[in-house]
Amino acid sequence: MGSGLAEVIARAGLEVVVRSRTQDGADAVLAKVGSSLARHVAKERMTEDDRQAILGRITVTDHLGQLADCDLVIESIVEDLEIKRALFAELEQIVKPEGILATNTSTLPVIELAMVTQRPDRVCGVHFFNPAPAMSLVEVIKPLTASDETITAAMHFAEVCGKEAVQVDDRAGFIVNALLFPYLNNAVRMLESGTASMDSIDTAMRGGCNFPMGPFELLDLVGLDTSVAILDALYAEFRDPNYAAVPLLRRMVVAGRLGRKTGHGFRQF
Repeated sequence: MGSGLAEVIARAGLEVVVRSRTQDGADAVLAKVGSSLARHVAKERMTEDDRQAILGRITVTDHLGQLADCDLVIESIVEDLEIKRALFAELEQIVKPEGILATNTSTLPVIELAMVTQRPDRVCGVHFFNPAPAMSLVEVIKPLTASDETITAAMHFAEVCGKEAVQVDDRAGFIVNALLFPYLNNAVRMLESGTASMDSIDTAMRGGCNFPMGPFELLDLVGLDTSVAILDALYAEFRDPNYAAVPLLRRMVVAGRLGRKTGHGFRQF
């Protein structure tokens, strides 16, 4: 997600600082953006000069201190609330007081991150979808503490990036995942019950609903560990049985079959 966000923002003409835990990781983000842009050059969608200009707007680092003067910081780390809380507490000490701190979480409560800072009015969610360069939607999440000014700025930022922004209150899953993950979970339940094969279910949802991917293709892309984490967060908030991850999903996570990221999920890659 980091490389996708960097590409989208730099292509919009904005300066970007990408911080990774290691310099090798940071350099890999820049290399990935370069490769993505090179494909556009090869297809004559942009010139090499355009590519170099975009890359020139991206700085990569392994130091949080490099974020001090950013107007907006978007966190996009592992979907673990305690790890995110610790990061926001660090960012609070580093980023200039007027800077907005945002999370790219797909499900977790934004208020939990806002309240570890001394600027809860300047904390919100800015949820891009993966892959960020291709997906047109951004959910801007307003926790109880966020000011109207902060949300207006976040909406404007998303629009400058060429995205369609929607505002949503701070409830687990927001709009898209609250609707999407019961569907994905029920597809796995259907497979477990023997109603149809995985390939048949994927084919049916592509052909019958005109979805670009079947549910198992999408689960492998999202990551099964991420999917279980999202379902657990939804279930914890709403206690709806549709949000209770089916046993097969949990067993696959225990087995390390997480999808594309590990080369083996519902399918092998």
